[in-house]
Amino acid sequence: MGEVVNLNRVRKERAKAEARTAAAAKRATHGRTKAERTRAVKERTRADRLLDGSKLED
Repeated sequence: MGEVVNLNRVRKERAKAEARTAAAAKRATHGRTKAERTRAVKERTRADRLLDGSKLED
């Protein structure tokens, strides 16, 4: 037979793991300097302009 598993514990561990990954993503997003944020915005707008300029038809 298999191992007995406490489903409540498994559910809580899964929720904690998801919370840790979400927290890591937020730290990566919000834990940047102002220069890094402005550079990211400029790169995003440049990519959007490049994509819009490459359209064949409107």
